[in-house]
Amino acid sequence: MTTRILKLWAILTIVAPMASGSHTVFAQDSAEEKQVSLYDRLGGLAPISVVVSDFIDALMPDAVLNANPEIDAARKRVPAPYLKYHVTALVCQATGGPCQYHGRTMKEAHGHLNITEGEWDRMVTIFKEILAKHKVPAKETEELLALVGSTKADIVVSKDDK
Repeated sequence: MTTRILKLWAILTIVAPMASGSHTVFAQDSAEEKQVSLYDRLGGLAPISVVVSDFIDALMPDAVLNANPEIDAARKRVPAPYLKYHVTALVCQATGGPCQYHGRTMKEAHGHLNITEGEWDRMVTIFKEILAKHKVPAKETEELLALVGSTKADIVVSKDDK
């Protein structure tokens, strides 16, 4: 009889937690891990601001982009630190971070620059180079490129290169 009670007790201690839903703790943990924001997976504000800073530093002097007179004029008019601040806030917010972007819409900020497909492609190439330089993992790179790509319709106004 004592052996039966011990076996029953052993079964109950194994089965009872499963019946009560305790077995889902591991599933919840892995679901939470899957829901970690891109912002957190990138390491937060400090790494994002470093990548944005390097990206803007690479964009500003780029001869291909500055061949567009409107882009060149904007580069001379808008100080790099101001641009870095706004782009960092935008990336922080778009990736699920705590920042709030308070700048203009992409269409308002870029519509007058007459950006072409070729200039867009050049910017994306530079962005990929900066992400690779900072060893941003492939999954996060894909997600960042998708975020950037979602703005293309508001930025590119000309299908033909000049």
